[in-house]
Amino acid sequence: MAAPMLGLLKAELPLQEESLLISASKKTGLVLVDIVNGFCTPGAGNLAPTQPDKQISDMVDESVGLARIFSEKKWPILAFLDTHQPNKPEPPYPPHCIVGSGEENLVPALEWLQKDPNVTIKRKDCINAFVGCIEKDGSNSFVDWVKNNGIQVILVLGICTDICVFDFVATALSARNCGLLPPLEDVLVYSQGSATFDLPLHVAQSIEGANPHPQEMMHHMGLYFAKLRGAKIVKEVSVFPLS
Repeated sequence: MAAPMLGLLKAELPLQEESLLISASKKTGLVLVDIVNGFCTPGAGNLAPTQPDKQISDMVDESVGLARIFSEKKWPILAFLDTHQPNKPEPPYPPHCIVGSGEENLVPALEWLQKDPNVTIKRKDCINAFVGCIEKDGSNSFVDWVKNNGIQVILVLGICTDICVFDFVATALSARNCGLLPPLEDVLVYSQGSATFDLPLHVAQSIEGANPHPQEMMHHMGLYFAKLRGAKIVKEVSVFPLS
C-alpha cells in the first residue's frame, strides 16, 4: 500500500527538481544541518536509526563529497550540530544529542570538518537553526556568516528533511524576503543530500504519543513544502571547473 500511495503523492505534488552547476561566478555557501551521530549513526541514541538506513547513509555520503569539494576550493561551509543540555527538554521529542553523550558530534566521516579553517561549526539547542543562531546581544551568527562571506546562494543538506532542514530553509527564505540576509539570493535544497527518519504506522502505534512518520513520504513532503516557500530543489550537483 505504501508504494502506490507514494507514487500518487509524487504524481499529485511533483517537485520539478533542477540540476545545479556551481561556479565561482556566484558565491555559494554549503550548509550542513545536524549530520550528527544522534540522528545518523545506527544505535547512537533515541532518535538515531536502529539499523543502517540507506536514505540516511546516502545523505551522509553526498554531504561528505560536497564538503570535500568546498573545502578544497576554500568555499564557505557552515555546519549546524544539534546539541542539548540534559535539563532542557525539546518536546515532543525524547532526550537526544545531550552534551557529552557523543550523539551531538559530527558523524565519523565528517569529523575532519572540525579542523578545517574554512568551516564554521555552530551548535544549536533548538529545531530551527536560524533561531539557534540568535546570540545574547541580539545578533545572528548565520546572518553574519552570509554577510561576511558575501554569499549569494546557500546549498542546504542534512537531516531531517521535513523538520530541522525545512524549518531552517523556511526561516532563511523569510529573512531573505524581508531584506535581512543580504546579499543572499537563493536557497537550494539538495534532495539526495537530505534525509529523514522512518517510523512506520505499526511501530508508532506501539509507542505512546508517537506519530507515524513514513520516511519516503515525509522526505518528499519536506522538499515539497520547502519548494512552496521559495526554495529550489536540486536533484544533482556538479562543480565547474572540476579542477
